[in-house]
Amino acid sequence: MQQATIPRLLIIPLLMLLAGCIAAPRPYAPPKSAPILKPLPKEPFWWGTSTAPFQNEDRGYAPGSKWYFKTDWDRYAEEGGAPARGDTAVFSWSDFDKDLAALKYLGVSHFRFGVEWARIEPRKGEINEAALRQYTEMARRVRAAGMEPIITLWHFTFPDWLYSKDKSKANFLNPDVREAWKANVRRVVKATKGDVRIYVPQNEPNGALQLGWIGAHWPPGFLFHVGSYKKAMRVCADMFRDAASIVRAERPDAKVMGIWSLPYWKKAKYLDPTRSVYHLMQHQNYDHLDMVADTCDIIGVNYYYSQQPSVLRFIFRPVGERNSNYTQLGWEIAPTGLYHVLKEIDGRYHKPIVVTENGIGTQSGQKSIRYFREHIAQLRRAQSEGVDVRGYFPWTLVDNYEWTDGWGPKFGLFAFDPKTHDRIASPSAIWFSKFIRTYPQP
Repeated sequence: MQQATIPRLLIIPLLMLLAGCIAAPRPYAPPKSAPILKPLPKEPFWWGTSTAPFQNEDRGYAPGSKWYFKTDWDRYAEEGGAPARGDTAVFSWSDFDKDLAALKYLGVSHFRFGVEWARIEPRKGEINEAALRQYTEMARRVRAAGMEPIITLWHFTFPDWLYSKDKSKANFLNPDVREAWKANVRRVVKATKGDVRIYVPQNEPNGALQLGWIGAHWPPGFLFHVGSYKKAMRVCADMFRDAASIVRAERPDAKVMGIWSLPYWKKAKYLDPTRSVYHLMQHQNYDHLDMVADTCDIIGVNYYYSQQPSVLRFIFRPVGERNSNYTQLGWEIAPTGLYHVLKEIDGRYHKPIVVTENGIGTQSGQKSIRYFREHIAQLRRAQSEGVDVRGYFPWTLVDNYEWTDGWGPKFGLFAFDPKTHDRIASPSAIWFSKFIRTYPQP
């Protein structure tokens, strides 16, 4: 998951308010050249969960070894932009069997995990074939355990050789990125397509772009670089489309699922009189999605909270778990927002939807259970009104590194024992396991 708010960033809403009204996003219309996709057949409801390589995987190689690697996030942490993650994370690379045991305990039908591009290609053109084979084996083991593996091809991180010293040419704006990306996607899909039929080209690109080129909060750390932001979004969308094409060329029956961070932005009539901030946040939700939605068989919704997009709300952002209605990150718990987002996505794109992330940073087991129970109820409400929701994935399998918030927030269904590397079931894991066995079809 990613921190979809814009913390400590006041200049954007203030400038927008001074600039006057920003137009709302236009209604979505697929391009004339949109691919013709077969309808997604009805299947049993997907109960799943997810992890991300940088948040979970240990490095697996000692510093100085041939295959030791770093990502842009490692470099960004070295620059002081984020807390250091270290080389061990929660050992999902070396101890994948422990993740697999936790998944079996839950009884989920689907598991989404990512491939770390930097692990496979630590230096440009040098391919770690053993790492690629291990990702292939991970997918095989998930399927052998009776679950559908879903692979995320990009979950926020780039190899550090794409994180240029000249940050104006970093990551999505590196001149080599698109060709290198296509080669990486092709090798990963070729290797895994025997066991994987669902691929996610990018996880939450809209949030990563906003925080990296507008919010100065994620790599490459730019504040309000609007021109570069738009260029990066165009490249990012082109890369998404490249990945979708490669997936279908390699496995014609494969399904492409895009995933976006989609908070529910409530209108603030008196605090945002021109609706400038509201429209800005709607653009954040939809601009990238509009560029690629026609290539998607499924739209993944990552929903955590609702928020009033007003200048005052950005200035006085709550911090911490102040009361029962807030998470450790100060996010307001608003289950009805999920219903509204599902309705909006259904009405705008008319495609099957999976709730690919929904979770709470908290140390309270009962609060976590209430959060999941109430959000699933809102999912069912949307289904009862005709929204084609195909699955629900709590974020995340095990407590892990939470980007610029480090190791503080606890989102895992399982806690992590740093001595034994065991996954320890939380009250919400126990509840979720019993719930999906009792109610397999919402």
